[in-house]
Amino acid sequence: MDMHQLEKEDQLQEFRLIFTPELYEKIDTNKDGFIELKELKDALDQVGFKLPGYQIRQMIDEYTNKQRSQHVGKLSYDEFESLCMDLKARDVASTFKKVVSKKENLETLGGMSDSSAAGTTHSVRVEEQLAFSDWINSNLMPDPDTAHLLPLDPEGKQLYDKMKDGILLCKIVNHSCPDTIDERAINKKNLTVYTKFENLTLALVSSQAIGCNIVNIDAHDLAKGKPHLVLGLLWQIIRIGLFSHITLDSCPGLATLLSDGERLEDLMKLSPEAILLRWVNHHLERAGISRRCTNFQSDISDSEVYSYLLNQIAPKDAGVNLEALREQNAVNRAEVMLQQAAKLNCRSFVTPQDVVNGVYKLNLAFVANLFNNHPGLDQPEEIEGLESIEETREEKTYRNWMNSMGVKPHVNWLYSDLADGLIIFQLFDIIQPGIVQWKRVHQKFTPLRKFMEKLENCNYAVELGKQLKFSLVGIAGQDLSDGNATLTLALIWQLMRAYTLSVLSRLANTGNPIIEKEIVQWVNTKLQSAGKRTSMRNFQDSAIADGKIVIDLIDAIKPGSINYDNVRDGGNPEENLENAKYAVSMARKIGARVYALPEDITEVKSKMLMTVFACLMAMDYVPNMDSAKQVQPVASVATSPVPPQPYNNGVATAAAAAAPVVVAASSPEPPKPVEIVEAPVENHAVVTNGTNGNGALEEDDASEHSPRPEPVVKQLPLDPAASETIVTTPPAPTQQQTADATTNEDEWAE
Repeated sequence: MDMHQLEKEDQLQEFRLIFTPELYEKIDTNKDGFIELKELKDALDQVGFKLPGYQIRQMIDEYTNKQRSQHVGKLSYDEFESLCMDLKARDVASTFKKVVSKKENLETLGGMSDSSAAGTTHSVRVEEQLAFSDWINSNLMPDPDTAHLLPLDPEGKQLYDKMKDGILLCKIVNHSCPDTIDERAINKKNLTVYTKFENLTLALVSSQAIGCNIVNIDAHDLAKGKPHLVLGLLWQIIRIGLFSHITLDSCPGLATLLSDGERLEDLMKLSPEAILLRWVNHHLERAGISRRCTNFQSDISDSEVYSYLLNQIAPKDAGVNLEALREQNAVNRAEVMLQQAAKLNCRSFVTPQDVVNGVYKLNLAFVANLFNNHPGLDQPEEIEGLESIEETREEKTYRNWMNSMGVKPHVNWLYSDLADGLIIFQLFDIIQPGIVQWKRVHQKFTPLRKFMEKLENCNYAVELGKQLKFSLVGIAGQDLSDGNATLTLALIWQLMRAYTLSVLSRLANTGNPIIEKEIVQWVNTKLQSAGKRTSMRNFQDSAIADGKIVIDLIDAIKPGSINYDNVRDGGNPEENLENAKYAVSMARKIGARVYALPEDITEVKSKMLMTVFACLMAMDYVPNMDSAKQVQPVASVATSPVPPQPYNNGVATAAAAAAPVVVAASSPEPPKPVEIVEAPVENHAVVTNGTNGNGALEEDDASEHSPRPEPVVKQLPLDPAASETIVTTPPAPTQQQTADATTNEDEWAE
């Protein structure tokens, strides 16, 4: 028996271990010993072949028309077995469940919530668990605050348990984006269940502020140590940190990657992944190698690209060489290559097997780490126009807000990514579900009419803004399409403002929209009732600069939450900034979704300050949510109440992204679900078997050229805080929710 026959025999035996007689009887619903063709999809699903409906229909037509089956409309066990072996040979499906677990190093877990339907599973990559644990050990071991938590075990199995007190997660956020969380806000000693939840809430809301999409994660999930959610969140945080340095500001040498005829603006339009590919190929070209890299999966699996890249970027005295290319065995070659990377202190994220298997996320992280430590790019003497395209603090805040809302594709550069209008439509549909007439939207662009189709989208976006009473004087669709910075920012700010006020109005449930004047009145009333001496006239009041008004307001909302020993007297820029940092972190710690930065407080940026106080005002309404009965639909943010957000098994989607996080003992009974049309957002499973999947915010390398998905019908919670409320007894799911959970629980937005 030759190797090919042995392999086929092994596959057959493996199939029979999966498709047992018991499973066959379960699928054979009428117990006649055959699988009816109408049961074919379910049968294939049971053995791991996840085929789209059109392929199933093709198979049924083939069997029906050609009468391949001996029994019309039915398949015997042997015929089904033969069909599966044929599918396996042609590699139509991804693989069998058992083979996936074996070859792709996946671990399958059952549903981890009380409302999980039978059969619900979550898959996590063991290599990600190992890689992230090793990264944490390497980067956070010196921190004395993590001495009781680190090191994690070599297999990474302790990762989830060590996350439960929130300290480690806060430290990871700060490592990726320094100073995001004020250390004074972290509970570090004598931790209780409640103070641990405070830390987890602080870490989660801070993660959202830096651009993570956490709408399907709450502190309760992390306290339970749910692996698929922990790994998905960690990847988002680590990815943001790795990519934060792939900018012209951090590395001016990126300008050398421009092709002939390109401008800096063209480079800014590229995703970080595309820039890294261009960087790798730049060094391959300089090394005199004709080979080029087009992805971080199959193209790097033989370690040749990596070997030449390392040799090219290494300092001359590092001792890096091309010894790996002498190895014939792929795994051995990857090991020798990684030994060369270790000479640059860059052996991280990947094992030799991860390289050979082409695990996308880990190889992407490996390359990004190489870039951050050894870019190897010549520094240009002067970059013309650099000042005009560097991302401002305001632009970064808006970009993080949009990404945290779960828009697709991921926003890297505001002006180019919003130029086709699709991101803007998603935001409009989140603010007022159903306002976008998707039939009018060009979601796919034709080569000949691409420019006009994008312009039509932008014109429609301006029209929708006017429907919501936005101030758009002088703003036309052409301005958005051309990437006019001033006018684009004007629209984005009004989108953010409208969303913030819509969430606040929904929580207040007064029947009328909340306006800025009411927020100021509420602030002063709240401060006075708590016996505080601070007050404000408006959002331009210079008294806000020292941060004490925000700090006092937080303590008024949640008495005793502020440690006034940490508050400085203020009056000078340094102490004002210290207070502002503490204020922002403490606001997030009590669950307020604050996107503003400390500098927005010290510089009294009225726009951002409005969002800060609105989010804090929303926190004050949360205890009254139990009495909320019904919210009327919105016709305009400025003139009428805000739309209800339907409930979907306690899981929030993008429209709940700015709602407060609440730690509570119980939650109200969910209201009746209402279906709405949401922006085209793809669901990404946490694991995609070696492809570009992360259970988070990740788009395909060619996302900017790929057709967008059609609009989908989703459900959003009426209570924007519902997904973040920690409950001791979850509300009983409806029959429909239970059915939905079977297929959807292991998917969450990126």
